[in-house]
Amino acid sequence: MSDNNEVIGGGLEILKYPNPVLKKKSEDVTVFDEELAKFVQDLFAAMRAHDGVGLAAPQVGVLKRIAVVEYDGKSYVLINPRIVDQKGLQDGEEGCLSFPGIYAHVTRPQWVKIAAQDVTGETHEYEGEGYTARAFLHEMDHLTGKLFVDYLSSLKRNAIKKKAAKNTGGHF
Repeated sequence: MSDNNEVIGGGLEILKYPNPVLKKKSEDVTVFDEELAKFVQDLFAAMRAHDGVGLAAPQVGVLKRIAVVEYDGKSYVLINPRIVDQKGLQDGEEGCLSFPGIYAHVTRPQWVKIAAQDVTGETHEYEGEGYTARAFLHEMDHLTGKLFVDYLSSLKRNAIKKKAAKNTGGHF
């Protein structure tokens, strides 16, 4: 294990930027079994251990379309999620467990409706407004290899990437 990736709750290692896995597209989940249910519980444990609001499978090196979000007393399992509808715009600060200590303002939809499967394969629809919408969309971006810094101007993005590389000693 490299010194800037950290094993936390659930026994999963959070990958830090600039790990190239973070920029890769994930594959759909097609098998809904006990192994998947255990992995989802490990994602929640890892997210909670770092006081996160969300965590996506690519952030722990698994290129599957799986993410978890927990906010305002509600927990969401997002397997193969897709956007059904979105409205409005909001600007707010975002951080990411793969960019520890780094935050930036990102514009996202104010409200979103998504459809996602649970660990049994059943599809559910969730609506999120404000911060919940932001969390859903941030985690869903991870599944396509998009990072929150990709929304920033090249000047801001480059400054954050330099800071992240400095924080990790240039290693991943």
